[in-house]
Amino acid sequence: MNIAYLLTPKHRVAYLYDDNTMRQGLEKLRHHGRSAVPVINRKGQYVGTVSEGDFLWRLLPDEGDACSMKELERLHVRDILRENPSVRITASVGELLDTIVRHNFVPVVDDLNSFIGIVTRQDIIRCLAEEKETTPILRKIV
Repeated sequence: MNIAYLLTPKHRVAYLYDDNTMRQGLEKLRHHGRSAVPVINRKGQYVGTVSEGDFLWRLLPDEGDACSMKELERLHVRDILRENPSVRITASVGELLDTIVRHNFVPVVDDLNSFIGIVTRQDIIRCLAEEKETTPILRKIV
């Protein structure tokens, strides 16, 4: 199986730019109904992932003082990024499966690290279920 078969292309994926403000990021998460999204720079390169939890932890700093709306407009998404490893479009399915075990989606990049889309855990499970009847090895796994 080829990763491209499972790929949700960039134009169908909700993502943020690393220079978006935290407020813009929260609004986009809410608008798209996502709990986590990939983050790219203005060159289109994948730089990390941000989730609702990342926003929440930043909103409630250790001191207990919550951020104001003005502060949310000064802080940027790049300030709260976390690593979510990407895979190259040429990666093996084994590499993809190793990564998807720890994350709900895996960002996919080309040879220049340009973001081209994601593969979701749901898509992999759906594909495995469809192949279950035709592939003896998968019958043992699923």
